[in-house]
Amino acid sequence: MKKSAAVLIGGVLALSSVGCGNGSTTEPGGKVQININGQPPQTQAFDRKVFDEDVAEFETANPDIDLVPHEGFMDPKTFSAKLAGGQLEDVFYVYFTDPAALIARKQAADLTDYVKDVPHYGDLKQELKDVFTVDGKVYGLPTANYTMGLLYSRANFTKAGLDPDNPPKTWDEVRTAAKKLKDAGVTGFAEYSKSNQGGWHFTTWIKSVGGDVAKKDGDKYVADFNNDKGKEVLRRLKEMRWDDNSMGEKQLLEIGDVQNMMGAGQLGMYLAAPDNVAAIVNQFKGKYDDYGLAAIPEQKGTLLGGEGYMINPKATPEKIKAGLKWIQWKYLNPDRLEGNLQKYKDRGQPVGLPIPPIADIWTGEPRKKQEDLKAKYATMPVKNFQAYVDGSEKTKGSLEPPQAQQVYAILDSVVQATLTNKDADHAALLKDAETKVNAVLAQVK
Repeated sequence: MKKSAAVLIGGVLALSSVGCGNGSTTEPGGKVQININGQPPQTQAFDRKVFDEDVAEFETANPDIDLVPHEGFMDPKTFSAKLAGGQLEDVFYVYFTDPAALIARKQAADLTDYVKDVPHYGDLKQELKDVFTVDGKVYGLPTANYTMGLLYSRANFTKAGLDPDNPPKTWDEVRTAAKKLKDAGVTGFAEYSKSNQGGWHFTTWIKSVGGDVAKKDGDKYVADFNNDKGKEVLRRLKEMRWDDNSMGEKQLLEIGDVQNMMGAGQLGMYLAAPDNVAAIVNQFKGKYDDYGLAAIPEQKGTLLGGEGYMINPKATPEKIKAGLKWIQWKYLNPDRLEGNLQKYKDRGQPVGLPIPPIADIWTGEPRKKQEDLKAKYATMPVKNFQAYVDGSEKTKGSLEPPQAQQVYAILDSVVQATLTNKDADHAALLKDAETKVNAVLAQVK
């Protein structure tokens, strides 16, 4: 499941190139020409302008490289046909859920011998690099990521007598806070339960308490939630929904419903990624001061998502080197951080959340530099979101399960039953879902 209303649903845009992955390596005059995707559409005016400006600046700094931008991203439904037909760009965007299958099918270039020359590659978070690494070989570069955390209303925390600078750190503390918020006249905690989003968040919950929804068993995947961890998640949902009534009567919610509740001041907390804050502020003309973001409760694990770039397996060594130079220069370049932040601030864009242009991908000195610059150029109170940033360093993120959307659809029914039926049999729900999920996972090759 993608990370936001934009990325959760994010439509794949049409790609319009011909002969993208083939053709000569160099143009007359010795230039290396590479086709790149990821260019925002004209409807995203600010992002498109920044992208096009970056292309021009890069080409000026690298006169031996000619970039040919294309709108859109990698579409799994058409990817193989585009590759076979020579229509695939040399450098292409992927979500974190894509690389494993592409690598298994040998549909991405082996970059192992090239990444050693990529500046700051060693400073990227290892768990992000692992997404693109199989058997010690590297097939791509991560450029942005997110993990799920706890988004909360600072205004409603204050109203309920809670300390907005000390958000809940455990699920017990979430339950206690939700009861106080309910007593203050708002819904304490909300949860999704339809459109595959209930299963998506069930996955986040179970990771937070140290479990997962699927595991590798030899050369296959099997369900891994019909156990004490799965029962703990449902027990906690039942306690808040039925014992405390802190989740309210209205259920069968999805992301738009919950964002509306938060934006209208009717909600205390829900699980979310950082970009939800910007979505709520923009939609409801709110203030960043009114919201906070904390680490996932318990911090035993969380759902990891993100994006990166891979290179056409048919690309020549010259194109691979040029492609990696572009990816590093635009997306993985600590030396451009300050200029980017100044540009965003000068053009009225929000600065301070752990999302691009300050994606939370670094360790060591680049991370410290980024945090210092974020504080310097912030257009919002970054302390409101510091608990999330600090927690992300300590919490192991892991990817969505194979066949994620089918798995989530099955788990939706488990969450729905728990939230709409006080007497739901949790053991029976988990057992039935396990059988169905195992049938889905048996299709994974």
